[in-house]
Amino acid sequence: MWRKATVAALLALAVGYFYYGGSDLPEQILQYVSLPSFQSPSFSLNRQNSLEQVISAAWETLITLPTRQWSRVAVGVNACVDVVVSGVGLLQALAVDPGTGLDHEVLHSKEDLKEAFIHFMGRGAAAERFFSDKEVFQRIARAAAEYPGAKLYVGGNAALIGQKLASYPDLMVLLCGPVGPKLHEMLDEQIVVPPDSLQETDEFHLILEYKAGEQWGSTQAPQANRFIFSHDVSNGEMSSLETFVASLEEFQPDLVVLSGLHMMEGQGRELWEERLEEAVLAISDIQKDIPIHLELASMIDKDFMTRIMQEVMPIVSSIGLNEQELLFLSQAGEGPHADLAAWNGVPDVGQVSDILLWILEQHGRSDLLSEADLTRIHFHTLAYHILATVDGHWGNQAAAVMAGARVASTQACGTRSVDVSKVALKAPLQFHSSHSEPREKLSLNPAEPVTVWHRGNVTFHLTPVLVCKQPLRTVGLGDAISAEGLIYSEFKIQQPF
Repeated sequence: MWRKATVAALLALAVGYFYYGGSDLPEQILQYVSLPSFQSPSFSLNRQNSLEQVISAAWETLITLPTRQWSRVAVGVNACVDVVVSGVGLLQALAVDPGTGLDHEVLHSKEDLKEAFIHFMGRGAAAERFFSDKEVFQRIARAAAEYPGAKLYVGGNAALIGQKLASYPDLMVLLCGPVGPKLHEMLDEQIVVPPDSLQETDEFHLILEYKAGEQWGSTQAPQANRFIFSHDVSNGEMSSLETFVASLEEFQPDLVVLSGLHMMEGQGRELWEERLEEAVLAISDIQKDIPIHLELASMIDKDFMTRIMQEVMPIVSSIGLNEQELLFLSQAGEGPHADLAAWNGVPDVGQVSDILLWILEQHGRSDLLSEADLTRIHFHTLAYHILATVDGHWGNQAAAVMAGARVASTQACGTRSVDVSKVALKAPLQFHSSHSEPREKLSLNPAEPVTVWHRGNVTFHLTPVLVCKQPLRTVGLGDAISAEGLIYSEFKIQQPF
């Protein structure tokens, strides 16, 4: 007994010593301590093992596919071609001068674009807006495509999720969305596109990226991110939704992934109200025993978000979202911490936990008598990810949350596996299960990098992200995270009473 206690104490001392900057651990500790959960020599805590190395090695050991895996996944309905350029460089090429930031629900001019870009760049936050003037947008798009270093990629949440899923050779993927000739050419060969989804021209989205520390005028970006805008009527009207639902009967998927609702916001209230009603009816027609994952994205209209919360979330099984979307969702629904204007640095784990629990209680099936289908939320922010699930509905969630964090590291850095020299641990090592009492004090063990806690019948799994120090590309990270988390998740079919 005394030996186990001594080992635990020395292990805690060793991990703390590394985290707070010690470069040489005392020799007697090194000789005495090895991490007990793993036999591999790579897990021995020695002078060469940073916390990042310990976490990365633990991921490789602990991330395993579930017993029952998906075989056919249907994804819809937003798809486009992304034109990725330097945001500051493009705006300078458009002869726009820096100034003060100001958010706009809809962009009508180059001046609106500049103000919205500066607003979000100064916060290091991702955002997406609709550009109302077709001719001005086309001129900006031509300038972007001709800008030195501009790159074209598969774009749209549905297409990006489909691409990630198709990287698994045993998985068949159906993609419904406005697929033009350029996008069709870039899609993975494993992706099936119904004929009704093909169109003569592509939809283009402009992705204005900025780097951590990049400056324009008096604005400096605290972290790397991007600002997205488009004049995309096909995706804005979700014109492929009915085609998507009609395709499911023949394709027979065992998972449906839905995205693109946020695109309707730029169409104006009258149009989105009508289209959202039709979308709810279409989603309700999907076979009840097929789980549906809804991927959210940046929104600004509280009424629109409230309607999605009240009408769409209860009829899907799972949602994926980031810190801005989570806080806006709480603000729109007057939920926990709705008085926060924005997160201050790394979002507080206790506050995030409070909002996730509130969503599952108000719009999910945490109440056994509830008729809602929502039982899973995949939350991702730069420093850590959380999977919150109602007990009894999902399996393999520890592996799923770690898989999502791992792909965030590799995709941002452009590497096949985690390169510990290119990443840094930014997650807190200690945190609380809630922002208010009663709450549990929790800690992160790098050797087993998933912290688990329970609140009622909801279980939370948290894992840190090894943040890429110099990300090559930030677009599509959230989609890759959600896709990877779904691949490693197992849905438990509920038996009727």
